[in-house]
Amino acid sequence: MSITLSDQDKSTLRTAAYGVVSLMAAATGSPQKTATNATIALTSATGLVGHVLAAKAKDIELTGKTVAELADQVLPALTAAMSLLGEQAPAEADNFRGTILLAIEAAQVHPDKPSPTKAEMARKITAALDAAGVATAGQDRPELQKAIEEIVDSGFVGVQLRVHDERGEWAGSAGAAELGGAAKPPTNGHARIGSNTKTFTATLVLQLVAEGKIGLDTPAADYLPEFGLDERITVRMLLQHTSGVFNFTGEVYDDGTIVTGIPIPYGTTGEEWLDNRFKAYRPQELVELALSKPARFEPGTGWSYSNTNYVLARLLIEKVTGRSLAEEMRRLILGPLGLSGTVVPDASPEIPEPYAHAYYRYQDKTVDVTRQNPSWISTGGDMISTTQDLHTFISALLGGKLLPAPLLAEMCTPHPTGIPNMAYGLGVFVVKTDGGGTVISHNGAAVGHAALMYSTPDGSKTLTAALNCVDDADLSIATAFQSAQQRLVNEVFCRRQD
Repeated sequence: MSITLSDQDKSTLRTAAYGVVSLMAAATGSPQKTATNATIALTSATGLVGHVLAAKAKDIELTGKTVAELADQVLPALTAAMSLLGEQAPAEADNFRGTILLAIEAAQVHPDKPSPTKAEMARKITAALDAAGVATAGQDRPELQKAIEEIVDSGFVGVQLRVHDERGEWAGSAGAAELGGAAKPPTNGHARIGSNTKTFTATLVLQLVAEGKIGLDTPAADYLPEFGLDERITVRMLLQHTSGVFNFTGEVYDDGTIVTGIPIPYGTTGEEWLDNRFKAYRPQELVELALSKPARFEPGTGWSYSNTNYVLARLLIEKVTGRSLAEEMRRLILGPLGLSGTVVPDASPEIPEPYAHAYYRYQDKTVDVTRQNPSWISTGGDMISTTQDLHTFISALLGGKLLPAPLLAEMCTPHPTGIPNMAYGLGVFVVKTDGGGTVISHNGAAVGHAALMYSTPDGSKTLTAALNCVDDADLSIATAFQSAQQRLVNEVFCRRQD
């Protein structure tokens, strides 16, 4: 597709791009190095965007000096730049977006010393890039817009959906960002992604396997001797949920017996969780509680989904690297992929803007629980992300950009779970669709928020979504959530393309 840019259009692109350099430099303690690194990243751009940015021009006018003043100029320019490119050449819009994300990553001159100010600015820049798609998202894929509107009608407050397929990218939203409000959810808002965290964590463990720091079939006790783990439990069993270790959030046995763990939002402990939702837990105490209970089965003899496995994986990562999970996630996944909207929160209750609100209802009281301390679930499901970042992550993972081919094959090798049409690999579900195909997936729920992440095995077609709702102790939304998953998977992966 040919594209013609006026001089004003080119000026908008340059102002937006080089404005990001100024903005990131203003938000850091090393402005000169930040500006140099980010500028080099911009000059590496290819295609039409590269040609425009390479031109030496005097039309870049940034009058602000403070971070706030620069943001008022640069963020709208980014949205305008994406809009004008998207209207004429979507591929160049993607090129521009990728170039800006590369510049943001290059600006992280001290990745081992995260700056909250810079991280927040990176998130605002990403949101500005993605804001351009809000107004037109529902116009070219009416079947997708209809699907998410019907999901809202089934009981959700709001839905954000992003699809990448042979027709390109589509992003849209329906419902409300806030209960009783008129504004739709942002199409790329932040959400707590629940058990999608497991896929990030498993990928990180496998990357450390590739680096020779962890053995996949080595006993986990070799790395974590302080817990007295059964010597038969291997690292693979943790990632595969075949360890038999008790789930610290509680277990429901085949005979209907319920054994509780820590207070959680569901069942009889809902009110206790709500009243103590800002309480901080440390991962060690979650593991110790789990290990004080009888194992569910002998290691390697069954399959049972247990959040404890992934908290042990976190502690293993931190033990062998000497760094926090967040630092390693930044080094090996978030940084290389430019996932500026993804957060490893540990015990922080905060969630970056923009976001749709999450709610919890107990008896006659409905409470906004968007802010909550996620350390109660830890690496079982504590991360925050966006539909764009989830797409970038799963497509890169399955496209072979994060793991060597043999380890990626191990990750996606299905192990039976006893659930119809659904097996488990290492941190991913392997799902048979109604159309007879296979998708790689992980979904997650996080008290009023939920996230979906599906892809074809080669990463070429993806579906990512974030939902917000009113949750409760009885999991009243569960049936609607399952129906929403099935509806979207059928729409994207089973629908015949005309």
